[in-house]
Amino acid sequence: MDEVFKTCTGFEWDEGNALKNWKKHQVSQGECEQVFFNEPLVVSPDVKHSDKEKRWFILGATDAKRLLFVVFTIRNHMVRIISARDMNNKERKIYNEKA
Repeated sequence: MDEVFKTCTGFEWDEGNALKNWKKHQVSQGECEQVFFNEPLVVSPDVKHSDKEKRWFILGATDAKRLLFVVFTIRNHMVRIISARDMNNKERKIYNEKA
């Protein structure tokens, strides 16, 4: 697991974000969480959106091999998902280079 997660103890969900991810992209909470446990995993700081709190994005696959782009932050040792969607072509290329 990436160094970013070494002090994390679980996931915390904002119901508004979970609902938004489902309505806009049909990504469930479970799918988001699966990505963090499957290899390969590409994690990078989301510098563009880290003005109020540090954010990262992750490129990874669900158990069903769905490729997702997930934005998250860490609060009180918990991974908090902000948004999730299917990877675009550029992100898929980056992810496949790591596979």
